[in-house]
Amino acid sequence: MAPVASWLSGPVFSRARDIFAANMTELLDRAEDPARMIRMIIMEMEETLVEVRATAARSIADMKEMRRSQQKLFEIQANWTEKAELALSKGREDLAKAALTERQNAADMAEGLAEEIAEIEQVLRSYEADIARLQAKLREARSRQNSIQHRLESAVTRAKARELLHGSRTEDAFSKFEILERRADFAEGRAEALGLTGPKSLEEEIAELRSAEKVDAELEEMKAALAARKN
Repeated sequence: MAPVASWLSGPVFSRARDIFAANMTELLDRAEDPARMIRMIIMEMEETLVEVRATAARSIADMKEMRRSQQKLFEIQANWTEKAELALSKGREDLAKAALTERQNAADMAEGLAEEIAEIEQVLRSYEADIARLQAKLREARSRQNSIQHRLESAVTRAKARELLHGSRTEDAFSKFEILERRADFAEGRAEALGLTGPKSLEEEIAELRSAEKVDAELEEMKAALAARKN
């Protein structure tokens, strides 16, 4: 197993600490394309977060394996203690001494594992703190990304609106409207003039008769309804 101290200075933590120490506002102010800069930062943070979590998971698995080994060493120590007591009870002090030596070897190994476990626990606490800081920075970056995207979209929309209000295309369109309106006025005036001077056609006279019949019928219906209400 690699020394625990090497984990603390590995590339994962070096990169994570660089990101934690970065001033987000300063980076964005210096960037020529803030939206692209934020996307790059977010991708870097997400990749680092995945690596830190994976490394933490491996460390937890290593620690569990060490604890199982430590428990076995405790059992071995107890077993050698029983053997030493048995040998001593039978007058075999040499065997008892050898058994105690083996028990000490197991105790030394268990103590070394305890130190390794303590170091891993310290590293895991660092993992937790780094993950929390990285998640906070990630939330900040995503918030800035949404804000910048909204501002860019808003600016494009305002630019289009101002172009429509003040641009030459709009002025040309309104000048054409005026021409069309003058043509419509001329056409309506001509139609009215023709209607005043020309006789009514057969279809127009028949249409007027039909309209008059409908009005007379509605009038009779109204008279009948009023009479019914009075009675």
